[in-house]
Amino acid sequence: MGQEIERKFLVNSDEFKQLAKGIHYRQGYMSRTEKGVVRVRIAGDKGFLTIKGKKSGISRLEYEYEIPVEDAAEMLDRLCMKPDIEKYRYHIDFEGFTWEVDEFLGANAGLVVAEIELPEEDTPFTKPDWIGAEVSHDARYFNSNLIKHPYSEW
Repeated sequence: MGQEIERKFLVNSDEFKQLAKGIHYRQGYMSRTEKGVVRVRIAGDKGFLTIKGKKSGISRLEYEYEIPVEDAAEMLDRLCMKPDIEKYRYHIDFEGFTWEVDEFLGANAGLVVAEIELPEEDTPFTKPDWIGAEVSHDARYFNSNLIKHPYSEW
């Protein structure tokens, strides 16, 4: 069983850009229900299919599988809800954890969010200076919701 324990924060400066190079991501959702989502993603030159369960606190079931990038592109073009989510993702190692910073593009331009995955919900960690307010429980910031209600419309 896959388990994702993730906390999400706003980013308050672009200092993170000096720490890593961004990778272009394109992702879409084939299904969004009360029980979870099915996502297709192209990250750089790799394709992925991901199934995520409904959140319970900051935890949820997650299963991710690498698929041929050509298949991912076709699924994004022909099977996923529109619009796609596009962003640059930066992976930044800081005090024993990897922060993933998403700089959104298109209708979500201007939104920059950082996530940290933890081994347990109560695992302590140190936030870098460029991390702002926590938004882990605010559904507006879920990528699957940014399709229906993009940041530019808030």
